[in-house]
Amino acid sequence: MKRPVRPSELPSIPAWEPVPGLYIVATPIGNLGDITLRALAVLGGAALIACEDTRVTGKLLKHYGIKARLQRLDDHAPPEVRSRVIDEARQAPVVLVSDAGTPLVSDPGYRLVREARAAGVTVTSIPGACAAVSALAMAGLPSDRFLFAGFLPVKDKARAEALEGVADVTATLVFYETAPRLAKSLEAIAALWPEREVAVARELTKLHEECRTGTAAALAAHYAAHPPKGEIVLLVGPPSESEAPVLDPDALLKAALAEAGPGKAAGVVAKATGIDRATLYARALELKGE
Repeated sequence: MKRPVRPSELPSIPAWEPVPGLYIVATPIGNLGDITLRALAVLGGAALIACEDTRVTGKLLKHYGIKARLQRLDDHAPPEVRSRVIDEARQAPVVLVSDAGTPLVSDPGYRLVREARAAGVTVTSIPGACAAVSALAMAGLPSDRFLFAGFLPVKDKARAEALEGVADVTATLVFYETAPRLAKSLEAIAALWPEREVAVARELTKLHEECRTGTAAALAAHYAAHPPKGEIVLLVGPPSESEAPVLDPDALLKAALAEAGPGKAAGVVAKATGIDRATLYARALELKGE
């Protein structure tokens, strides 16, 4: 059995000559050991660090013994704040971090990066931890193609519509979710895709890390009995070859109405979807009147 590596035996932080520009730096998602030496060098040499929450980033920097000037910059930051950050990045190295993980991945920063590039400021990415990629790597679902879709909507109807919108994507779907909303999301997935394999990865890199797989219904039952805690990555496997595509009745009706009257259009769509013909006929009349 190999002896553990002592801190004194680890590589030292590489020398880094500060160069003006905007640096997108990934930070740990839980385990504070998950930060790169390059990230520490850039954080230590930054003239300014833009962050979601100065308290969260302040604690992170204190852990690594780094002192820096902080600027709060979230999705609600006014344009003048971004302008000041970009002006400083023209003269000195400025870092953008999120509370955890890789900035811009369901985190603030898109507008800042876009405006910095438009202003001719060099933008550099310092890669590192990302919850979506970590979950995908450990879930055992197909990883050759995946779609990251951020957080699902809170409202039931909007959530169902969002899921229906990616139903035909032939790739593993990756969502972020919160513990209080996990049950409703699993129920919505179970209703739409009862046979698909689903994974719930939570508390990644932390003491109680867990990745559980199964059908959405089975996972919903498990977490009903064992309420989850922590931040969650929700993954849904791609559709099988036998899975019937999700049909949009309105789209089918509109296409049929272009060639026939409401009665015939309702009959055609009823055969394709199994929906009651009278219901479809009423909807066809509504669409025709729009």
